[in-house]
Amino acid sequence: MFLRRKHSQNHQENDAAQQEAKVSELKAALGPLSGRNLKYCTDACLRRYLEARNWNVDKAHKMLEETLKWRATYKPEEIRWHEISHEGETGKVFRANFHDRYGRTVLMMRPGMQNTTCAEDNIRHLVYIIENSILNLAEGQEQMSWLIDFTGLSLSNSVSVRTARDIINILQNHYPERLAIAFLYNPPRIFEAFYKAVKYFLDTKTSQKVKFVYPKNKDSVELMRSFFDIDNLPGEFGGKATMKYDHEEFSRLMAQDDVKTAKYWGFDEKPTHIANGHLGAQVAPEPTPLAPPAS
Repeated sequence: MFLRRKHSQNHQENDAAQQEAKVSELKAALGPLSGRNLKYCTDACLRRYLEARNWNVDKAHKMLEETLKWRATYKPEEIRWHEISHEGETGKVFRANFHDRYGRTVLMMRPGMQNTTCAEDNIRHLVYIIENSILNLAEGQEQMSWLIDFTGLSLSNSVSVRTARDIINILQNHYPERLAIAFLYNPPRIFEAFYKAVKYFLDTKTSQKVKFVYPKNKDSVELMRSFFDIDNLPGEFGGKATMKYDHEEFSRLMAQDDVKTAKYWGFDEKPTHIANGHLGAQVAPEPTPLAPPAS
C-alpha cells in the first residue's frame, strides 16, 4: 500500500514537472512580451492553452499567437457597458450573484429573452460578459460554469446557426479551458435540432462539458445539483431561489467593473452617469509604450 501510494505521488510530481517545463518552453517560444500581451500571458494562461492542445507546445503556441492577434484587433478589454447595454436589457446573458459548489463564477444565459437582431452586437455583448466574468473569478480560479434557461425560446427569437458558429469559434479559440461545465436545462425540441447543427463546430473537449438536464430525468438533475447548492439555484433550474434580473442595478455593477477593468489593463476611465441602465463613460487613450533602448 505504501509503495503504491509513493509511486502515485512520484508520478504526479513527474507530471507536474513536465507541465512546468512545457510552460517554460511555450514562454520561450513567445519571446519577449510587453504591454497587454504581457499582462495576458500569465503562467495560468499558458497552461490553459497547453491543456486545450493536449500539451503540444507548437499547437498551443500557434493558438495563443492567433488569440493575441485577435485581441489586438477586437480589443475585448476595451468594450464598455454603455456601448452594449441595450443588448442586456432583458437579461439574456448576465453574471449571477452566486457561485457553484467549487467557487466558480456562474454565467446565466436565457436565449428566449433575445431582444435584438444585430449579430455583431450580440457577440460583443457576450464577449464583454465573459471578460467581466473572468475579471471576477476568485483567486486561483480559471473556469466558470454556465446555466442556460430555455424558457420562451422559439424559432422567431433564436440566433442563427452562423452566429452560433461565430460565437463558438471565439469561445473555443480565444477563451480555451474557461468553461468548466454548461448545463442546458430542459431544452425544447427546436433547440435539440439546432444543437445537432452547431455541435459540428464544437471540439470534443467542449462538447463533453455540455450537459442536457431534464426535470424528470433523475440522473441529470442529480448531476446539476452536485455542482450547485439547491438554495442558490433559481427555480427555473429546479432550485429554491428566485431569479430576478434588474437591468439598472446590473448596469451600476458593470460601471464599477469597467473602472476595475481599466485599472487592470493599465488605462484610465472615468464613468459619468447612469440613466435607465445606460452608462456614459470617458476613456483616456492608452499611453504609447516607450521604445526599447538601442542595443
